[in-house]
Amino acid sequence: MKAFVTGSFVTLTLMGVGLFWWQGRAEVEAAAPPPELVSLADNLPDPELLPITDPGDMEGPAPPEASELTKEQRRFFRYDRNRDWRITRSEMLSTRSEAFRKLDKDGNNLLTFEEWAVATVDKFEGADANGDRELSPGEFATTKPKPSKKRSCAC
Repeated sequence: MKAFVTGSFVTLTLMGVGLFWWQGRAEVEAAAPPPELVSLADNLPDPELLPITDPGDMEGPAPPEASELTKEQRRFFRYDRNRDWRITRSEMLSTRSEAFRKLDKDGNNLLTFEEWAVATVDKFEGADANGDRELSPGEFATTKPKPSKKRSCAC
């Protein structure tokens, strides 16, 4: 049995070497002919048709200016994904995943979807004063987080 396995291995090895040797002896294509020499003077465009290099008094358009948004407007637009000046319930809920740690009611370091959804829906419904299931910029401003306490150094 050992002789059969060894013979098979040697045969396959020789067949592989023979295949590579046979492929290596294939004819190499003739190289492409060299390009024809072309005079550079023949390819230069007429100087009358070239664009002017000195713009003189010409002035391009003014660069666009970024509008200054207030901190509250930037926070509003983080939620208002389609920029229609309304935050739908799905827009509000889609960006609240980072608050999971705060919402863990049972303290097991796992936040169930129910724990998160109940707190987020309650916050949305509390901010939706007119009950139209959309938050206007004024209604959204009521969801602003409380400012953090400034830490003073006790050095």
